[in-house]
Amino acid sequence: MSTIAKDNTAEAEQNIKLDSKIPEGPLEEKWENYKGSMNLVAPNNKRHLEVIVVGTGLAGSSAAASLAELGYKVKAYTFHDSPRRAHSIAAQGGINAAKNYQNDGDSVYRLFYDTIKGGDYRSREANTYRLAEVSANIIDQCVAQGVPFAREYGGLLANRSFGGVQVSRTFYARGQTGQQLLIGAYSALSRQVSSGQVELFTRHEVLDIVIIDGKARGIIVRNLITGEIERHSAHAVVLATGGYGNVFYLSTNAMGCNVTAAWRAVQRGAYMANPCYTQIHPTCIPVSGSYQSKLTLMSESLRNDGRVWVPKKKEDVEAIRSKQKSPNDIPEEDRDYYLERRYPAFGNLVPRDVASRAAKQACDRGYGVNATGLAVFLDFNAAIERYGKAAAHQHGIHNPDASTIRKYGVEVIEQKYGNLFEMYEKITGDDPYRTPMMIYPAVHYTMGGLWVDYNLQTNVDGLFALGECNFSDHGANRLGASALMQGLADGYFVIPYTIGQFLSQEIQTPPIPNDTPEFLKAEKEVNERIDRLMDINGEVSVDTFHRELGHIMWEYCGMARNREGLLKGRAMIRELRDRYWKEVYIPGDRNEFNPELEKALRVADFMEMGELMILDALDREESAGGHFREEYQTEDGEALRRDEEYAYVSAWEWDEEEPELHKEKLVFENVELKVRSYK
Repeated sequence: MSTIAKDNTAEAEQNIKLDSKIPEGPLEEKWENYKGSMNLVAPNNKRHLEVIVVGTGLAGSSAAASLAELGYKVKAYTFHDSPRRAHSIAAQGGINAAKNYQNDGDSVYRLFYDTIKGGDYRSREANTYRLAEVSANIIDQCVAQGVPFAREYGGLLANRSFGGVQVSRTFYARGQTGQQLLIGAYSALSRQVSSGQVELFTRHEVLDIVIIDGKARGIIVRNLITGEIERHSAHAVVLATGGYGNVFYLSTNAMGCNVTAAWRAVQRGAYMANPCYTQIHPTCIPVSGSYQSKLTLMSESLRNDGRVWVPKKKEDVEAIRSKQKSPNDIPEEDRDYYLERRYPAFGNLVPRDVASRAAKQACDRGYGVNATGLAVFLDFNAAIERYGKAAAHQHGIHNPDASTIRKYGVEVIEQKYGNLFEMYEKITGDDPYRTPMMIYPAVHYTMGGLWVDYNLQTNVDGLFALGECNFSDHGANRLGASALMQGLADGYFVIPYTIGQFLSQEIQTPPIPNDTPEFLKAEKEVNERIDRLMDINGEVSVDTFHRELGHIMWEYCGMARNREGLLKGRAMIRELRDRYWKEVYIPGDRNEFNPELEKALRVADFMEMGELMILDALDREESAGGHFREEYQTEDGEALRRDEEYAYVSAWEWDEEEPELHKEKLVFENVELKVRSYK
């Protein structure tokens, strides 16, 4: 066993606050034994216990449906008009599970190891192994719900590869996997809504968490249609509100994605863990102008068949930028397939952080292929030819000409990725069947989130966090197709058990009244915050401030960070916050449908969250996964971890002037910490 972190009295005292509650025993037996020995709530008692679930994406919908199925009274909240609009629908490529249908050597342990390694050894072994262990159950659950996974010719569910692994374990429904999985979870939720076990509140946004005697007992919400502030109580609160990627303004997240519910929890005492770990996705449509408010993700599944390259010659780069040459005019010998060259073992399927930095490095050297110099090619010509020859052979054509090969090859690619290719063409005007896609990295997913223990409970009793909202499973980098896996694992197979550890102590607690002093005080503070914003009556739009915040974050806390830039970025955010509370303009009235007020509240929280992200990046003087400190890299530009000093979870307690850092040591008993290599 190797425990890697500083060991002193101060840190020992800190760790008392961070009891991860990991069960004893061998790794492969922890979850099964824990389920068999944990506290239970009898069915007759569940009927008297209420649970609030905030968010109705994969984690929230599956949790609300599962808890209601068990007999708890559930209240579910979404700021959308329907749970089906949750951002989970945007996940395109697939969901991982260790079923080994391909007979290519996969196993629960291999999925666990790939996830630990992919996260650069900065996640808990126990949580990650549990995720791998329940992954197979997720697929069975979703098939039973009717999710239309792709199938092989013989009828078995199909799998494809994703970055960071050498097996095929990703289940998919063309490029609509997230949407199809959410429809399944939404169906389960709708069943419980119709039975009365779930009370669904649409167009409601959480603006505060109510703590009574150290326990989360409710929320303060704003009705987004009427503007009314409401108090809602329960015995426990579950947050499943996604990530905070929109702190960068430009990201692949839906425009409504925000950090407010989680940040309100932080303001009430919950710890924010590893906030600097932000995933940059390598396969996005590049920025085309300052008018953009979001970026479009092209699924990582495309890297199964697409080859990433830039020209070797600067004159070819210039010719492509000026449209004097097409990428198809560049001969093979003059193309640099840099991922295949630098990482021969994994090639184009290296993890996202590795592929993203490699693209940035190519563009920083002047080889970017669009007008801004911030794009590389993703080319499918080789795959079209390969599939075309095979398909022609299946049709009895053993010496096909080029047009026949292309015809059949395009048909195969269309079957696998058709909706993604169509989306790309609609956005860019280019036909990716004929001309390589242009891609560039963009902010996509946040591995940081609320600190939770093995039960998915934060350091605040009765407050739980699921899915992307918590930090627990992915370390410093998320492997592709693992977000859907975690969201559904947490909602369907973890929280239904672990919430009982808390609620079993609440069976004699009567319904929580929503007019206690704590509720009234929280409501008053929400109203005062809204009034303060509305009374500023400045001249600068919310979007202008958000765009400026995003520029600071991308420039100084984006794909590469350094101490000087981080210090500058923090000072700039502080100055921006001061201006925001003096100059922001919010049209309309607070007591009505007012999207600008919604944005204003969210951006105020993003500014504080952005500062904490910078502080975390300053503290972590190493490079790991999505956190790349320029001062800490190998001679060939790879991330340089410092395990002796930084093998810990950073859990931040918020303070307006100087947040306090708590450290949870990471203990590795089943994997060896070593340099992460994909070469």
